[in-house]
Amino acid sequence: MDRITHQVRLANWTKIIEQCNNRPAGTTAKQWLSDNGISDKSYYYWLRKLRQEAYANAEKEFPAVTPSQEQQPPVTFAEIPLPNQQNCMADTFKADAVIHTGTMVIGISNTISDTLLSRLLEVAHHAC
Repeated sequence: MDRITHQVRLANWTKIIEQCNNRPAGTTAKQWLSDNGISDKSYYYWLRKLRQEAYANAEKEFPAVTPSQEQQPPVTFAEIPLPNQQNCMADTFKADAVIHTGTMVIGISNTISDTLLSRLLEVAHHAC
């Protein structure tokens, strides 16, 4: 297929694909294609072609820039000490009630909502 024929077909399928993308809500692509007498295989073939061309054009317009190894800053790591969880919890929160299960401890305040308490108990039940 010569370049001009390809461009004409590409323009035609671009319109078809746009119309399919703007189909009425609740209509599937397959249903829209069937209603308009368009082959699924042809539609997806040209959709792939359009995407490939768009990608190729984007690559030409915005070439990928990969910095050389010399330009990249060296990777460094720093250790961040974590506070002891028990001490951290004790300093900021005093539980009015504590629930102990096999693998977890849940501290509860008197101000907890019924909804949150129910959800916590449900999650704790499933976690055990």
